[in-house]
Amino acid sequence: MKFKQNLSLLFWLYRGKASKDGKAPIYVRITIDGTDTDISLGKKIHPDFWNSDAKLVTATTSEAKMINLKIVQAQAEIEKHFLVLQSQFNHITPVMVKNAYLGLPLSHSRSMQEKAGRPSQTLLDAFDEFIALFEKKAKKGIRSEGTLRHWRSTKRKVEAFIRFRYQRKDIEMTEIDQCFAEEFYDYLTLHLDEPLSEVTAKKLVKWTRQIVKIGVKKKVIAANPLEGFVCSGGNKEVMPLELFEVEAIHKKQIDIDRIGEVRDAFIFQCFTGFAYQDMYNLSPENIVKVGRTGEKWLIKDRGKTEVTEMVPILPVVQELIDKYKSHAYCKINNRLIPVNSNFRYNVYLKELAVICGIKRPLNTHLARHTFADMMLNNGVPLEDVGRMLGHRNIRTTQRYARVRKQRISDHMALVKQKLFTNAGKLRAVSN
Repeated sequence: MKFKQNLSLLFWLYRGKASKDGKAPIYVRITIDGTDTDISLGKKIHPDFWNSDAKLVTATTSEAKMINLKIVQAQAEIEKHFLVLQSQFNHITPVMVKNAYLGLPLSHSRSMQEKAGRPSQTLLDAFDEFIALFEKKAKKGIRSEGTLRHWRSTKRKVEAFIRFRYQRKDIEMTEIDQCFAEEFYDYLTLHLDEPLSEVTAKKLVKWTRQIVKIGVKKKVIAANPLEGFVCSGGNKEVMPLELFEVEAIHKKQIDIDRIGEVRDAFIFQCFTGFAYQDMYNLSPENIVKVGRTGEKWLIKDRGKTEVTEMVPILPVVQELIDKYKSHAYCKINNRLIPVNSNFRYNVYLKELAVICGIKRPLNTHLARHTFADMMLNNGVPLEDVGRMLGHRNIRTTQRYARVRKQRISDHMALVKQKLFTNAGKLRAVSN
């Protein structure tokens, strides 16, 4: 016999879980005939912008609008699952509605896993927890904003894959099996509207594997099923710019201010090796006089690796620093070089390549490789180049230096001398 049951939904702010920036997570409480359970919506907002009466965000930002839309959608979906379950069962519980909304088995209970001596966590919750901690480190300058964006992007890709593969919103960590990595990789390289390259796809699998590894340490999952997936290999070698190409960019007459500033920032990177985020954050305080002669160096902790980058200031770099010393942006923001957002910077670099007649795309990473190439081909030891690039270990630097053109040229000169005469004729072979 079916009983008439009443559903009540309450969207509320969990102020007790507020992060250091003051933002608190939004939860929805599902109540059926006096029994309730809570679900996190995966969204945070500052309490000042939360309307406790309307149960909505009062701010008018695009983020606030997205959160309000999420609340409306969640309410509609939960009510829909409640009606469907009512038609199928004589008696339903808030946990059944919650599991239906999350795409979990109706009988699933976190307490079952906890009774087995292991805490429970979903994969996306694990991502959220990691990203929240990473965000705090990024705000303190311990980690880079660029890497934070990559982690958020990885989480979105995993979320889309779960919907594609499991037809659900999330999965428990314990549901991850050895096929997950291969299927996720196939999804990224075959099923996206804009499929990812092999290198990028493997990197996303590697980052996901790192999240699961943390779950193993926390005893959420007994072992890491993704450990066997080979994420190495397939690294595409980046061919640095030749010196004549760098010179063409440097000497090109450019009348458009925004492109001229982007050109200068790119040249700055080519002669310092700084990554975009580190160049963006450079201030006059990073200029340090070193040694008895007081030689000027740029010294900065690299956000991504926490390793100190130390680069002597070359004349072309000093010229750029002097050029922008009185620039309005640099004075207001205490910066050495006026730099656009990463997105705009890379867009303008494409324009710069066309203007300068460079036949391949320019990007911030290419400038970094070009710096390493110039240093290595002018006799700077690999260890010193690694220190200037802020690498934690020498293996990373080796990826920047697979070919030393000068060394090849020197060796071939010896071969040429042995095999050919000064006139270019092949030497006679002596018996």
